[in-house]
Amino acid sequence: MRDEETTGRMPAGLPLTDEEIARYGRHIILPEIAIEGQGRLKAGSILIVGAGGLGSPLALYLAASGVGRIGIVDPDTVDRSNLQRQVLFATSDIGVPKARAAKRKIEEINPNVRAEAFETRLRAENALEILSGYDLVADATDNFPSRYLVNDACVLLGKPNVHGSIFRFDGQVAVFDARKGPCYRCLYPEPPPPGLIPSCAEAGVLGVLPGLVGMIQATEALKLLLGIGESLGGRLLHYDALRLRFREIKLRKDPRCPVCGENPSIRALTDEDGEAEPCEEPGADLVRDIDSRTLKQRLEKQDPLLLLDVREPHEERICRLPGSILVPLGELQGRVEEIEPEREIVVYCHVGVRSRAAALFLMRRGFPRVWNLAGGITAWAEEVDPAMQTY
Repeated sequence: MRDEETTGRMPAGLPLTDEEIARYGRHIILPEIAIEGQGRLKAGSILIVGAGGLGSPLALYLAASGVGRIGIVDPDTVDRSNLQRQVLFATSDIGVPKARAAKRKIEEINPNVRAEAFETRLRAENALEILSGYDLVADATDNFPSRYLVNDACVLLGKPNVHGSIFRFDGQVAVFDARKGPCYRCLYPEPPPPGLIPSCAEAGVLGVLPGLVGMIQATEALKLLLGIGESLGGRLLHYDALRLRFREIKLRKDPRCPVCGENPSIRALTDEDGEAEPCEEPGADLVRDIDSRTLKQRLEKQDPLLLLDVREPHEERICRLPGSILVPLGELQGRVEEIEPEREIVVYCHVGVRSRAAALFLMRRGFPRVWNLAGGITAWAEEVDPAMQTY
């Protein structure tokens, strides 16, 4: 079944070599795909924005399926904590740029695929140029500024956006194509207030969850290139891993949408779309940072510092800084009187996001000497105490 409504301007097919016919035999015997469909995959191109938990299954299966050209955009390097869910990488990849490691893995899986690595953050000044060279985009990002930037760029370029997101035990997938349906801003016109929704680094994520969600994204991307089946355009698929339940939500195009509506106010990308950090509260730039090595020196000099841990109790049981007191961020407002205002305070958490918010809260409450431990206890373990157990 060929769904002309979902194909858009996908490329015509390319001829297959004998090696490719042998490699893709299980595809070719499917009448919905056949040699012609496999040729369309060979001619197709997909850009994956984000080489993390979602980008991993996307890259692996799109490469194995024979998509001719795959781009990977990611500015980060592989970290040990990534390996719990980012199956694209191995322990030997730690410290290697993710986009570079992804390109190497794609080419190992399928030498017929042309892989392109973009070791940069997607920003307003480069998004249109990077996205314009691909038939469709798979949004595998993990923060709201990037999601809105991908969406707006896809709308302006007239490209489908296969969106996926994960949080703790929940995931969602949708296909946004403003040419014939809603875009991401039709569903969420503006980002949530800063700090309202923590990142996976702060909230955690079930390791297998991005595998399933990313696989659904890959399925939708292949269907779009092939022009078969019914896409998730106009539908949002929600997955609850704890209850093993799928729920479908119908979506409608919003005529008041600021980017794809009848009178759009967004006609160009702006720098702030790609530069804001997730979970960072306005005014957080006023918080002073202290790095792990400097804190170590001050503790060795026995400076009378108050170490305030704003993580959760289950995190503290894994590792902690000696002598610190635990006041979870969610309890800080109700327990602020327990903290001595005359003390010089160093606030820390897992990676430095919650602690920055806590430090800003204390500053606004009149605490005169507050520091944020840059990078959190993760940075302390990396720079000061490599033997510390981390998570």
